[in-house]
Amino acid sequence: MTEVAVRAEGISKRYLLHHDRAPYGRLSETLANLVRRPFRRESAPETEEFWALRDVSFEIPSGKAVGIIGRNGAGKSTLLKIMSRITSPTTGQVTLSGRVASLLEVGTGFHPELSGRENIYLSGAVLGMKRREIQRRFEEIVDFSGIESQFLDTQVKYYSSGMQVRLGFAVAAHLEPEILIIDEVLAVGDARFQAKCLGKIEEMGESGRTVIFVSHNMPSILRLCTRAILLDHGRVVADTSAHEAVRLYLDEDVPHSGERAWADASRAPGDDVARLKSIRVLPAGGGSPEAIDIREAIDIEVEHWAGEYGTLRPTANIALYNSEGVCLFLTNDWDGRSSEPPAPGTVVRSVCRIPGNFLAEGRVLVTAGITTFNPGINHALAREAVTFQVIDRTLGDGVRGDSFIDWPGVVRPVLSWRTSREP
Repeated sequence: MTEVAVRAEGISKRYLLHHDRAPYGRLSETLANLVRRPFRRESAPETEEFWALRDVSFEIPSGKAVGIIGRNGAGKSTLLKIMSRITSPTTGQVTLSGRVASLLEVGTGFHPELSGRENIYLSGAVLGMKRREIQRRFEEIVDFSGIESQFLDTQVKYYSSGMQVRLGFAVAAHLEPEILIIDEVLAVGDARFQAKCLGKIEEMGESGRTVIFVSHNMPSILRLCTRAILLDHGRVVADTSAHEAVRLYLDEDVPHSGERAWADASRAPGDDVARLKSIRVLPAGGGSPEAIDIREAIDIEVEHWAGEYGTLRPTANIALYNSEGVCLFLTNDWDGRSSEPPAPGTVVRSVCRIPGNFLAEGRVLVTAGITTFNPGINHALAREAVTFQVIDRTLGDGVRGDSFIDWPGVVRPVLSWRTSREP
């Protein structure tokens, strides 16, 4: 039987918000109120209950990497603080089995008056490690953090936020905790360090450690976690596979229409060079974009009102994303640059055909724009303007054939194969 590393049972957290009716005023009013205060009865400040979490329950087995996702204010950070013993729940309890390391904010667990070297030993001691263990991992921690040797004996309060994050993650990841809890703090680091962190988290998960990871970066959640918990207004709305939880999370604000149009050019997205008129998804075989057969070609039509082009040669472009936020591809009408510029007010229609048996099944979001690439100028842009659904009906002549298993990948092309048999 798999051991449970984290068990949350009916976790709720309530805060009392106090509203001062007149927090600001002129100095003369403040002094007058001080004089009057002994002679009048003060009314109590207004108090409001705010529940950051409501009846949250789940179990995380040892050795699993689980993501916690949700919009700002969903209760993610409050939940992590409760699991890290930083704050206590109003009701319910969390049981942790194993040594816990947390990285929730820049410099978490560091003493600002101590040097980087001293804080490494302090963090190890807090985790219950012997000095010999810390010494064994010391050089590895410093090397991973990228902290230069001249700063190692400098007080942490003089570190930049990026340096604090780098050292904090290096300590938390290398001092061998059984449970590692990480918030969005990694976003402070540069791209190279973020890539190193994700690789280390992946390595820890593969080695049997339990990782709880909060991020707004859905590709990172999908890379690291097989399961995700989706929070909304302090409640668990989904506890499922990472792919399904991310789909639910991203679908909240997804448009469900294959057409977007602007009737008034003056209010349409754009500038004096070009303004968007419409964006449409047109299945080549007709029908609704809500259910396009995977074998069917799709036309994406972008119309714009031409303005004063001058020497610029703007063209239409589209970017396609799947429901997990991954960019499938970006394409541009390069041929449109060679044509003569249209007269101002002309409606320019550009159509891109996507062949059948190319996109994978699932919901696809289309961002469209009118852009000059030399020099690079975005004249008009509509993010996630339209959407369509690709359906793989498993009729036998697609990539998946008559199989009903999940088929991974962001594209699903039918490619040519050659098979031979040696006698």
